[in-house]
Parts: sequence; C-alpha cells; structure tokens
Amino acid sequence: MSHGKFVFISDFDGTLTEKDFYQMIIDDYLGEAGQKLYKEWRQGLHLDKDFLGQIYSAINREEAEILEDILRIEWDESATEFIQKVRENGGEFIILSAGTSYYINLLLKEKGLSDVKVYSNPGIYKDKGIHLQVDESSLYYSERYGIDKAKVVLDLKKQYAHVYYAGDSAPDILPCKLADLAFAKGGLQEMLQSEGVNFVPIKSFKDVTTTLIGKGVLK
Repeated sequence: MSHGKFVFISDFDGTLTEKDFYQMIIDDYLGEAGQKLYKEWRQGLHLDKDFLGQIYSAINREEAEILEDILRIEWDESATEFIQKVRENGGEFIILSAGTSYYINLLLKEKGLSDVKVYSNPGIYKDKGIHLQVDESSLYYSERYGIDKAKVVLDLKKQYAHVYYAGDSAPDILPCKLADLAFAKGGLQEMLQSEGVNFVPIKSFKDVTTTLIGKGVLK
C-alpha cells in the first residue's frame, strides 16, 4: 500500500548539516584521545556504533551545555525550504541516520521541523554524556552501525512509488544503490563513482531542489 507517490530520505550528519556532530565533539572536547579513537575507527578497529558510543559518552558536559552544542550544528537552511516543497508536492521527507535521534530531534525541534520522521539509534543523556541505546531486537538492527539503512530503505520502497536518497559517506552507498535517484555530497561521490552507481552530485539541498524541479517531481 502506498502512503504517497514519493519519499525523499536523507542522511543527517554531513548531508543536512555541514559537519558531523561527532567531529564537533572531538574538536571541541576530546583532543588527542578523540583523534586517536577516530584514527583507530578509520583503520577498522572499532565498529561505527561503538566508536560513536565512546565519543558521545565522553563529552563530560551538563545537558544544557550539550544542548548549546547541538544548536551550534550548521544546518543546511536550503533543506528547510526543500522539506516544505516535498510536502507541498505530496511527498514525504524522512531522515535516516546512523548517529542518534537524541541530537537530531533536538535540532529539528529548534528548526520547527519536529514532525519530520527520523530513523536513527535512540540515545539518552546520562553521566554527562550521550549514551546510545541501540535496539538489538529492532527489525533494522545492524551490528556495525546500530541501524541498517538498506533495510529501512527496502521497507520504504514497499510503501512509496518512488524513493530518492541523499547522503555523504560509506553507510549511504547501499541506500543510494536502492534509490530511484541518489544525491551525493562529499566523500560519497567518489565512492559511488568507483562502484559505478549513478548519482547527482550536490553541495546543498538547493541543488536537490533544482534537480527535482527539472525532473518534474517538484513544482
């Protein structure tokens, strides 16, 4: 059964925002220890969900201070307009992130976008940090990322006539392959190129809007 004619699914960190939240935390608070953990993760020594779990739980700040950091996340303002346009044209906009809904939902609330549906790893504030609450019983569970983006996209493909996807890094490769049309930012562009996946290169959601207007998806 189709909820709507199309759905636009977007990654959060680095796609809807300029910089990954974990990178902000490393740069601002974790210094060398954070950089070391980052290098180890890049070498494949930590699963993504464990790396993020260690970074976020080590923030060592009061919740009000963490909220200030979340509100400093650089949001792509052209995305706000784009989400509005998607809805005006009978589509749905969904965020799919291997980060945590803890900071995503707080930023969306600030942007007046609390009604955007978010698929992500649950997280809570305790002991001066953000703790991932990965749900191993979830239909979308992934041992590596906490959430399996491809499984979510496959599920949404059953519900919508057309699926569009935007991302910027490795966890977005499979979703891009599954989408009717993929939009790529940053490092994802090269990854998709090397895998022979068609995509539209973007710098911001302005480019996505232009492309989908050109294809008649948006008016």
